[in-house]
Amino acid sequence: MLRTLTLAVLLTAASLPALAQGSPAQGQRVRVGVTPGPHAQILEAVKPIAAKKGLDLQIVEFSDYVVPNEALSSGELEANSFQHQPYLDNQKADRGYKIESVAQTVNFPMGVYSKRHKSFDAVPAGGTVAIPNDPTNGGRALLLLQDKGLLKLKPNVGFKPSVADITENPKRLRIIEVDAAQTPRSLDDVDAAAVNTNYATAAGLKPSDAILKEEPKGPYVNVIAVRSADKDKPWVATLVESYRSPEVKTFIETKFSGAVLTSW
Repeated sequence: MLRTLTLAVLLTAASLPALAQGSPAQGQRVRVGVTPGPHAQILEAVKPIAAKKGLDLQIVEFSDYVVPNEALSSGELEANSFQHQPYLDNQKADRGYKIESVAQTVNFPMGVYSKRHKSFDAVPAGGTVAIPNDPTNGGRALLLLQDKGLLKLKPNVGFKPSVADITENPKRLRIIEVDAAQTPRSLDDVDAAAVNTNYATAAGLKPSDAILKEEPKGPYVNVIAVRSADKDKPWVATLVESYRSPEVKTFIETKFSGAVLTSW
């Protein structure tokens, strides 16, 4: 009996290394904050590629633009992927975050949508236009309206003009500021709304239906951000490499049909 038990123990012990070799290694956890829609969908495509490189990506969705940077700064996330550089710069200046971009990712041309009108020419004098209420995306919407000749802004306002910087408004448009995530919902109450593409697609809007569209150029390329203290850690380079892989590029081009543009 004793000999039998001893042999069983030895056999079990001998099998452990083989079992260990056959088990996949636990990947390094990397929590990445995103907003719903394309950012989340793209990270889902990145996830299996990163897994092959030893990263366990955990995608955390946020419904607004404010919390992801706070969560990153406080250590609840290792990275986020939802914002363009001007927005990140503004957040750092206002809140003192020690976070920075480590790679450019994609560009979402902003569009102006309407449920009431087929073109912006049909928007009546005194019509209402909703724009995001944060400085960078609200400013971006105002710059878009200026680019289309609908209003003029003070010179040298940079990337963050406000409604107070409007100097000419021939159609007497009434600009209404709402949270960026709520701009699609505002379409029931306004003549038109400037909506970031990630929120537009999440709400079922087609970027091709925008009655005004931003040119796909300029500073509004989205970025991956991490804490400054982490920027040189090996997992950061692995995350960037996984995101900017040929497989992810093909996914973006196929899935979004030009509504989302790769920037690498």
